[in-house]
Amino acid sequence: MSPVAAKKRRAEESNVTEALAAESTRKIVRPTTVELVTTAIRQRILSGELAPGEVLRQEAVAEELGVSRVPIREAITRLTAEGLLTSVPHKGAYVAELSIEEVRETFDIRLRLEPWIFAEAIPRITDAEIGKAERLVKEMDKADSSEWGHLNWRFHETLYVPAQKDITLQMLRVLHDRSDRYFRFQVFQVPIREQSHQEHMGLVEACRKRDPKLGAKLLEQHVKTASQQIISVVDAIMAR
Repeated sequence: MSPVAAKKRRAEESNVTEALAAESTRKIVRPTTVELVTTAIRQRILSGELAPGEVLRQEAVAEELGVSRVPIREAITRLTAEGLLTSVPHKGAYVAELSIEEVRETFDIRLRLEPWIFAEAIPRITDAEIGKAERLVKEMDKADSSEWGHLNWRFHETLYVPAQKDITLQMLRVLHDRSDRYFRFQVFQVPIREQSHQEHMGLVEACRKRDPKLGAKLLEQHVKTASQQIISVVDAIMAR
């Protein structure tokens, strides 16, 4: 084999190894009943099927999902901790009301965490992970309101995982879920979709350039813009 051919083969093998390593960063784990129930209730809240202030009827949900009330109670505990439910002793659980102050606090925390973790991730991110992030942006372009928020988190998660900051990543997932229940009201507006696409592709390009400072700057502006848009949405909804 010629030196040129050998070099090409090593490069191809390296690319394959890199892609497999990127895909293996997340272990395949069978979800528990509690996790499945929690996900199902969470999606109903984020989609608007369960409206703010609406009571969560445990018996009805348990019957509909085909489970006992034990995983329902555990799911309520988890979703209360995430801020999506409000539990009142002796009265039950209610879908948390909309709150501008909650939006401001949520985005203030994101603004402090996300540029930092992104800057930490950029020097470690692989070409395979960058490609995955770009594919997620394209999926978001075609997604409806029920899927957009989930894909948005997967996009950001893909960019942050290389930082290897698991505690921060877990916190950010909860914050993104809290943001999603607000942003879904406005996902269908074309100008916002186009703006989001451009901003996300800018983050991808910062990864390709391996430029942590640029990435942190772009992400800071991205989070600030999202905050302003969501506060505007909540204002409009609460004024109805």
